[in-house]
Amino acid sequence: MNISEMKQALAGLAAVTFRLPDGTYLPAHFHVTEVGRVSKHFIDCGGVERRETVANFQLWEAGDYDHRLAPQKLLHILQLSERILGPEDLAIEVEYQQATIGRFGLDFDGTDFVLTAKHTACLAQDACGIPADLLALPQVQAAGCAPGGGCC
Repeated sequence: MNISEMKQALAGLAAVTFRLPDGTYLPAHFHVTEVGRVSKHFIDCGGVERRETVANFQLWEAGDYDHRLAPQKLLHILQLSERILGPEDLAIEVEYQQATIGRFGLDFDGTDFVLTAKHTACLAQDACGIPADLLALPQVQAAGCAPGGGCC
C-alpha cells in the first residue's frame, strides 16, 4: 500500500483498525508514534548496488486505554509528514513492537488496515547458484509446511 492509497482508504472510514497477519487486532488505543522516510542503500550478494525508500510508520500502544486515533487525525499526521516524506507516493512499511520490533507491509481489505508478513529473499539468485526448487522453501515453511512434513 502506498501513501495515496492509505489517504483514500482513510477518507471513507469511521474508525482506524490494524490487524496482524495472524488475524488479531492491535488494541484500539494504539498510537502512530512516528512517520518517516527510510532509505536503504545496499549491495546484494551478486554485487548489484540497490536502493529502496519507504514511508515508515511506527505503531505503539500505551496504557492510555481511552485513546483512539480517528481517521481525520491520521490524515492530519500524514499531512504533517509530507515535508519529510517528499512528493513521492512511497510504499508504507509498518513497525510494531512484539517480542521484538516487527516489520510489516501494509494492505487494506475495505475495513481494516492489514499488516502483511515480509520475507527475506536472495536478490541475486543467478549469482548464488540456488536451485529453483529451493527458492520457495522459506515461504512454504512460513505457511506451516516443512521438509519431510508431507505437505510439500
